[in-house]
Amino acid sequence: MNEFLDQVFLNNRISDYLIVVGTILLVFLFKRYLSKYVAGLLFNLVLLVFRGLDRKSFVNLIVQPLGIFLFVLVTMIALDTLTYPEVLKFNIYKTSLHSIVDTCSKIILIIAFTWLLLRIIDFIALIFERRADLTPDQSDNQLVSFFKDFFKALIAIVGFVLILKFAFSFQVSSLVTGLSIATAAIALATKESLENLIASFIIFFDKPFTTGDLVKVQQVTGTVEKIGLRSTRIRTTEKTYVTVPNKQMVDSILDNLSLRTHRRAVLNLDLHPHTSPQQVNQMLPALTALLKNNKQVDTSTILLADVTRDSFLLQAEYFVLAGTQETFNNVKQEINLSAIKLLDQFGIRLATKETEIVIKNE
Repeated sequence: MNEFLDQVFLNNRISDYLIVVGTILLVFLFKRYLSKYVAGLLFNLVLLVFRGLDRKSFVNLIVQPLGIFLFVLVTMIALDTLTYPEVLKFNIYKTSLHSIVDTCSKIILIIAFTWLLLRIIDFIALIFERRADLTPDQSDNQLVSFFKDFFKALIAIVGFVLILKFAFSFQVSSLVTGLSIATAAIALATKESLENLIASFIIFFDKPFTTGDLVKVQQVTGTVEKIGLRSTRIRTTEKTYVTVPNKQMVDSILDNLSLRTHRRAVLNLDLHPHTSPQQVNQMLPALTALLKNNKQVDTSTILLADVTRDSFLLQAEYFVLAGTQETFNNVKQEINLSAIKLLDQFGIRLATKETEIVIKNE
């Protein structure tokens, strides 16, 4: 038996092959249990910084990428203990098979590690999102969402650089130097993207609006649902979903309707030209009392705004305390109905378009 195990096949003993295959097979069969154990160790480290975390959520989130990372890592280490066979030393498109396999292994390893880091960021962001939900201010939620996307993009870029460095043996320093030469061209080509990125930072730190605010910008009125690295998503009053670049959200005149203290309303009554002065004098104080007695109305102004050949314009401007659109509509409807009752009470008719036809008999 020992003679069989000591036989050399493709520059390696059979016992070496059995050890490598057994190790890889063992890790493959138990990688889920092994990854859960390692995830538990990582959770204990995270628990030193963040208290009161859910262990099950953390483990379930990273167990899959962690299992793939451990399997690829152990496979690479096990295969590296073998002597590369002479028979497999041939080139494919001027590149050795050994280099191709080694490069592919490193790429898979780096991708798995990057995936693991992205999942950890998702978990950390979930922690901060739960804490942000405990505060009434929505700016905390949008800040967490923004930096979550920012750090995930940053890690993806670092992962790409690691692939160039370790898989393809690129000199990162020379790569950075080469990129610095083309920085101006890249900046010009991506000018709008850079401006939108800078505008996103301005939005988060200056806070002209936050997620959940009702805003009006460039003829678009709606509720802000998400603020991203490049654009802001708005759900309009027509229930459509509009994407506005962050640069336009910063450079344009933006009306944050959620921050207003009152809602303005105007009631125009075009009285019939046959309305007597006594009727107008009765209508003015009655309409003034109507608005003052309404608890939702803060200030109001009533006046005879205009006198024309066709009508007398009685105008009432009032401000309703800020609330929901439904509340504002109910107050406006209540005042309009009360105004109609006052017109009927004083026998006042509204102006209509009339045409006078005179027939002369010669």
